[in-house]
Amino acid sequence: MPRSERPDMAGYGVTDDSEGLLPWSWAEERLVNSRTYWFVSVNAGGRPHAMPVWGVWMPERERWGMSCATSARKVRNIRDNDQVVVTTDDPASCVSLEGRALRIDGDDLEAMAAVWSDKYHDGTWPKDEMISFVRESASFEVIPERAFGLIETPDQFSKSATRWVWPDL
Repeated sequence: MPRSERPDMAGYGVTDDSEGLLPWSWAEERLVNSRTYWFVSVNAGGRPHAMPVWGVWMPERERWGMSCATSARKVRNIRDNDQVVVTTDDPASCVSLEGRALRIDGDDLEAMAAVWSDKYHDGTWPKDEMISFVRESASFEVIPERAFGLIETPDQFSKSATRWVWPDL
């Protein structure tokens, strides 16, 4: 479980006061329920690449997972630089997760594939085909290092801005 703290954002009116910090459950709810995420990777030369992707937050593992084509720019970037950013789809109540992307297989892949197919199965794409897609793709987990939670309203932004840091940093 990550530790909550106030981010250093004095230039935006955010104080050091810990009153009003968002609970981790607020962030987890958004990570679980977001349908589309922005996934940002960087190549070895520092060029960023941002793309919308489907993904899943797995609370029991504190990991975020996704799959993509093995030929995708994301895969090449992660091979060169495993530092990535994942953000939820609502910029007004945003969670921005920073961490390391790790390619997965075996039991970790199967666990992620099950959660992914449960989340995105709407009847138009057979569940077994969805799981096959994940198995045949490049699949990654993001191991979080820090996350930020922001509520983008004038009355809440400076009071609610929260950073979560995982203890092993």
